[in-house]
Amino acid sequence: MAERSTAAVDVADNSGDEPLTAKADEATADGTAEAQETEGTSPQDTDGERSPSETASATPDLHSGHKLARRYRLEECVTRLDGFSSWRAVDEKLRRAVGVHLLPADHPRARSVLAAARSSALLGDPRFVQVLDAVEEDDLVYVVHEWLPDATELTALLAAGPMDAHDAYQLVSQVAQAMAAAHREGLAHLRLTPGAVLRSSTGQYRIRGLAVNAALRGIAADGPQRADTEAIGALLYAALTQRWPYEVDAYGLTGLPKGVGLLAPDQVRAGVHRGLSEIAMRALANDGATASRQEQPCTTPDELAKAVAAMPRIRPPEPSFTAPPEYQRTTYQQGSFGRPPTTPGGAATQPVMPAPPAPLQSRTGKALKWAVSALLIAALGLGSWQLAETLLDRGNDSGGTGTTQTNPENGDKNIPAPAKPLRIAGATEFMPGGSGIKQEDAPDAVDGKPDTAWITPQYQGYANFGNLPNRKQGSGIVVDLGRVQDVSGFTIKMYRSGQKAEVLAADENASTPSSLSDFPQRLTKIGTVGSSLEEKLDKPVRTRYILIHITELPPDGAAGLFRGGISEISVRG
Repeated sequence: MAERSTAAVDVADNSGDEPLTAKADEATADGTAEAQETEGTSPQDTDGERSPSETASATPDLHSGHKLARRYRLEECVTRLDGFSSWRAVDEKLRRAVGVHLLPADHPRARSVLAAARSSALLGDPRFVQVLDAVEEDDLVYVVHEWLPDATELTALLAAGPMDAHDAYQLVSQVAQAMAAAHREGLAHLRLTPGAVLRSSTGQYRIRGLAVNAALRGIAADGPQRADTEAIGALLYAALTQRWPYEVDAYGLTGLPKGVGLLAPDQVRAGVHRGLSEIAMRALANDGATASRQEQPCTTPDELAKAVAAMPRIRPPEPSFTAPPEYQRTTYQQGSFGRPPTTPGGAATQPVMPAPPAPLQSRTGKALKWAVSALLIAALGLGSWQLAETLLDRGNDSGGTGTTQTNPENGDKNIPAPAKPLRIAGATEFMPGGSGIKQEDAPDAVDGKPDTAWITPQYQGYANFGNLPNRKQGSGIVVDLGRVQDVSGFTIKMYRSGQKAEVLAADENASTPSSLSDFPQRLTKIGTVGSSLEEKLDKPVRTRYILIHITELPPDGAAGLFRGGISEISVRG
């Protein structure tokens, strides 16, 4: 059986208790079904918590290998809950993994699910897991969305321990900004749990199930902005403390002690960042809870995003280096050599060093000492004269046209050292549209092997990646140098000539650049390149991340087919 992953398929809540927006869930029709799930069970295993007799009448009788629209082949059922099921599937047309939600067309929530999916698809924000299709066909309603195999659920991240201040700051900042953008378009989540937040391998947070998760479960709320804001506050609280901010255990986290009320995160765990603790309390201020320091509560994601932006920026922690072990002199331990002798009583004695011989005090010894000194002085003088003569001869032979060690413009200053190759810490695919192409092959572009490469699929009709909506900004490779360094040049071996490309660099303060706006430094002009793209910069650029941005692909054999890629990248400092 293929390895399971919940990175892109929304699955049933595994808490078994009161969810994040308690008031909204109390009014849902699927509350009984959710209560049947077992606490602490992996979300992928929740389908085993209900017997076939409970689900056969409500859930379509589908199996692995079933194909929808002659395109989406179902691979593995990861959730069965209250009349709908979620599957890992394969889009055979585009040859990629996808997630699919299925429910009968006569299900009481089928219409609302379709409407929610289509509204979410129109948003097109890459910070959300994208809805790719929403169809009613053959007495079935199904919603197809992205599958992100390299992403990790926030549930799994929190199971490993609380986050440091920088990671928690990135979480609340990115999620609040994304939800603020969704609410400006009239979309709410209402099911923003740790299982709905994913972190990609590049550190970017993605939210899945916008509007769709709530529609599948029949969740509604009188104040959707307040509900989503409180949910973000609960996520931040859990990230800072590894505790759930209510008196119930949920999502694998222990709740707060009963009867003590809502404690600030910095009162629950030592060392919590004070500013982030206050932000969490301002977002959670509801039903009698009050924010600390008399700050006004945040009631919308937009207010929360502005409050986070007003904080002093939290920088990532400095990397820790392990001190090398102290040098220890080694000795040959075989036999008695190197071992201190012991006294009859067993105590070790310090080795006695022999006294040096007395200096020669006779007349012969003095004469020998002066003779040796004279010979050394003569040898040093002869060597200095020969060295000077050799240097003068070289200068005369070159006639002044050879390479010198001084710079005429700068006096006696040395010429700058030649550029040297920089170590590349990693490479990831540039995904401005939110979905990848060949993410697993991105490291092949920096592995030092010319016979391996990151290669795009074959696109039809248009050179700009098939003119697909999620490829409007092209693709490419983001190179991570591991730390901010001075970049003086680079060489890029292209998989094929004729690609339209450019090279950009992120600011030196950038942490996880993911869009074109994150790469403001232009290292080359955009244009059609040959088999390689090599550049020596007039002035070094300080950066950690370099983007090789491809916007158009060359023809691939037959007319109307296009393909490109990158074979090898090297950067000089």
